[in-house]
Amino acid sequence: MSLNVIKRFFSILLALFVLATTLVSVLAIWNVIDIDDILSKSLTSLLVIFVSSAIILFIFTVLYPETPKKPPIYPPLPPNN
Repeated sequence: MSLNVIKRFFSILLALFVLATTLVSVLAIWNVIDIDDILSKSLTSLLVIFVSSAIILFIFTVLYPETPKKPPIYPPLPPNN
């Protein structure tokens, strides 16, 4: 699995968590739902998920770096006269 695929997956996952937290927060502001500790628990959970995904990405970046692709070797071009 490519590191870019992992980064994209965790980026989408974090964006979905932010969207869900935002939705809960807006509903709580308009008193559609009654929250006591849900908002603080949601933000704490989001922080924990963010930190753990950052650590996982750091580990994958350090331990499994992507090997740069070598450019193709072309024959030398003839000189322009």
